[in-house]
Amino acid sequence: MNELAEIQSLDGTKLRYALMELSKSIPDAIALGRGDPDMDTPSFIVEAARKALGEGPLPVAPILGLPELREAIARNAARDHACTIGPENVLVTTGGQEALFLVMTLLLNPGDEILVPDPRYTSYDQAIEHTGATTISVPTFAKDGFDLDPAEVEKRITPRTKALLLVTPSNPTGGILTPESARGLAELARKHNFVIVSDEIYGKFVWEPFQHTSIAGEPGMADRVITISGFSKAYAMTGWRVGYILAAQEAIEAMGRIKAHTTGPVAALSQRAALAAALSDDQCVRDFRKIYIERRDLLGAGLKQMGLTYGEPRGGFFFWADSSSTGMRALELCYLMLKHARVLIFPGTAFGQTWNDYLRITTLQPTSVLAEAVERMNPVMERVREQSGVAK
Repeated sequence: MNELAEIQSLDGTKLRYALMELSKSIPDAIALGRGDPDMDTPSFIVEAARKALGEGPLPVAPILGLPELREAIARNAARDHACTIGPENVLVTTGGQEALFLVMTLLLNPGDEILVPDPRYTSYDQAIEHTGATTISVPTFAKDGFDLDPAEVEKRITPRTKALLLVTPSNPTGGILTPESARGLAELARKHNFVIVSDEIYGKFVWEPFQHTSIAGEPGMADRVITISGFSKAYAMTGWRVGYILAAQEAIEAMGRIKAHTTGPVAALSQRAALAAALSDDQCVRDFRKIYIERRDLLGAGLKQMGLTYGEPRGGFFFWADSSSTGMRALELCYLMLKHARVLIFPGTAFGQTWNDYLRITTLQPTSVLAEAVERMNPVMERVREQSGVAK
C-alpha cells in the first residue's frame, strides 16, 4: 500500500495525526492544521507562576480546584457564559479534554443517545464511545452558517435521548449558536427532558457583527446546561492544561469524585497561572483578537484568490472551505498541498466521514507565514484546476 492509500484508509483523529506525522518529514512545512494558539502566554500570567514557585513548595490543590480560582471563574461566568453561579458550581479540570470526558462519564450509560453536530471535532466521539452510549449526528448546513437547527435536532429525538452537545464557536466550521437557535434548543430540552452540554472553549473569539451566545442564559436552563470552557485558547495557555466545568452543585461534586479516582487535582502551579488570567481585565485577549482578525482577513483573501469558497467564519480560528470546485477529493488535495506546497491542512473527513469536499485551515501562524503559505498553495491549486479541467 502506498503512502496516500494508507492515509486514505483513515479518518477522524487517526487521519489528523497521520498527516501531522507525515508533515515532520517535509522540510520547512507550514502547519495550518492544529488548533493550538501559536502566541506566547502573556507575561503577567507567566510571572504569576514564577512568583508562586518562589513562595516555596506548592501544596496539592483540592480536587475541585483552588477556592480562589473557582471564585474567580464563578464571578466571570455572567460575562463569559451568561449565567449567575457560585464557586460551588465550578470544577477545575486538566484542560477541556478531561472536562469533556468527565461530563460524558457523568451523563451517559450504555443504551443512551446523545445528539451531536456534524461536522465536529472527533474527540467528542471518543468521549461518548467510552461510555457505551450512541452518537446521533445532527447535520449542519452552510446556508445556516453551520448553526444547529432546532428542527433538525427534534427529528432525531427519541426516548433514549439523554443529552445534546453544542459547540460554539464550532471546530471545524467557525459557525456559532445564534440567539434564535438557543431559544429553540432550550425549548426542546425542557419539552423532552434532556441535558445540553455547551462547549464554549472558543467563546472569547466571536467576530463582529456576531456575538457569543451561551444557552445557559436561557430561562429555566440553569440545571439543564453543563458548560465546558477553559484558558487554553483565550489566553494562549494550551500547555498549562486548565479547563473548567460549570454545572449544578450535585453534578460538580459527582464529577469531582470521578476525578479524585482518576487524574486527581489540576497542578497547583497551572491553577495559579490561570488565576492571574481570570483576575485580569482581558486586555491580552483583546490584543489577541486584533491579531486573529488580521490573520483571518489575510487568509480569507488568499483562499478567494485560489478560487475556494468558504462559510463565513463567525468565530474561532478556522476556515471551513469547500473544495468541490477543484474536482478533487479533499484528502487527496491536502496530500498534494503537503507534498508540493509544504503546507499542512486537514481534510473534512478528519471531522466527519461525509465531508469529502471540505478543508479545515487554521489562522494560527504569524501573518508573514500565512502569506507564505498562500503563496505556496496558489501554484498547486492552479495545476490541480488545469489537470481537472475546472475553471477558477
